[in-house]
Amino acid sequence: MKIRTVDAFTTTPFHGNPAAVLLLETATSFPPDAWLHHVAAEMNLSETAFAHPLPSTGTGPGAGPAPHPRWALRWFTPTTEVNLCGHATLATAHVLRTTGLVTGPVAFSTRSGTLTATPAADGAHTLDFPTAPLLPTDITGTTGTAETSGSLARALGVEPLTVLYTGDQIGDLLVEVRSEKEVRDLAPDLRALSALSRRGVIATAPAEDPARGYDFVSRCFFPAVGIDEDPVTGSAHTALAPFWSARLGRTELTGLQGGRRTGLVRTSLHGDRTHLTGHAVTVVEGELLAAP
Repeated sequence: MKIRTVDAFTTTPFHGNPAAVLLLETATSFPPDAWLHHVAAEMNLSETAFAHPLPSTGTGPGAGPAPHPRWALRWFTPTTEVNLCGHATLATAHVLRTTGLVTGPVAFSTRSGTLTATPAADGAHTLDFPTAPLLPTDITGTTGTAETSGSLARALGVEPLTVLYTGDQIGDLLVEVRSEKEVRDLAPDLRALSALSRRGVIATAPAEDPARGYDFVSRCFFPAVGIDEDPVTGSAHTALAPFWSARLGRTELTGLQGGRRTGLVRTSLHGDRTHLTGHAVTVVEGELLAAP
């Protein structure tokens, strides 16, 4: 089986967010979960995506052909399966297109419902994802612990301006801080952060100079699911898009995410759906010998 490493939300190798992609081209179902977990742990990237084709017909009585090719898609960190992942979805769409298996839009059946990826002439893909809720929180209730905003400030090393919960499907705290410099300089206590939310913390601030080509910055820390820092997180932008669209008064924005590795995510808000647009580049193609 071919397995690939794809850098997502970038056009430059060794930038953006790497994801492993394994297409099970002849499968009609996924291999055992234990095997999927073993492969993801072996790849040791923030996400490994597994996909197999689905029947080309729609569902329901008298249903005709589906409007787009359909693939089942699942995502695994080195330690757990997740509900939603943007960069590995982009990476999967990129592999399907560059290998010629799909030439137009593709629909993915996932834990978060049907997600579509639509290619553009320049090689980018636009992902159609559910918009995350932005819920008030006192940082109790997300984990059942009596954490306070003071403990979050100590864990991050900066004082939060705003703290919102992104809902159980994503499970992050979205934390606004004062400046782009504060985001760039973060060196959080990851063990302390892991106790504060179901998945992790999204730290964000407005761009210091929007003339540089982005409107806001972010970094994402997910130690609770085995990822100390995720370089460029598509799912986080389903919360960042409505947050910054409300602040900046525009529905189309560009976010820069990352510390050592960075990438750009173009966002477009459409009510309960958020469109995420980015490029990807394949950097490794190999053969997986350990069959299920």
